[in-house]
Amino acid sequence: MILPIYIYGHPVLRAQNAVVTPDYPNLHELIENMKETMYHTQGIGIAAPQVGVNARIVYIDVDVLAEDFPELKDVRMVLINPKIEVDENASPVTREEGCLSVPGIHENVQRIEKIHLTWQDEQFEQHEKDIEGYLARVVQHECDHLEKTLFVDRISPIRKQIIRSKLNNMMKGKVSCDYNCKVAPIKRRK
Repeated sequence: MILPIYIYGHPVLRAQNAVVTPDYPNLHELIENMKETMYHTQGIGIAAPQVGVNARIVYIDVDVLAEDFPELKDVRMVLINPKIEVDENASPVTREEGCLSVPGIHENVQRIEKIHLTWQDEQFEQHEKDIEGYLARVVQHECDHLEKTLFVDRISPIRKQIIRSKLNNMMKGKVSCDYNCKVAPIKRRK
């Protein structure tokens, strides 16, 4: 089932995300819905909070980028309860990022593209891997959602000021995108 994407300003994107256990209700259905939603919106990654579920789950499929990044061929990952350690000795790289929850905005974000990732898969088997390059960026971007962080929180203050009116419009529910979305509830004056 294709789920709505929650848009910048919705409180679900800033809420605490629960650790997922094997008895999590309808886990496999949620993951399949996340995948279907991500493919429908033409994304390369999606985190559970983006579909209104505050759980530590991410799905990534970067195969579509394999022409520019051959190492991403056939890379698809379900990350449950992921943990990232960034290699602080590596040099930061600046690249443009966008997000399904922040439609129409793309900004340069500086990240270290060398990480150590630990996670569980859908069967709750433990994995760990050193990841470099663009995949490390995508993993960090999606895992940021689990830490209540959006990519626009990582841009320079001057750039954030430049896009402030677009972000404010999203918070007011004034957003245009090609997929079903859910905006923040309107606050009524007393």
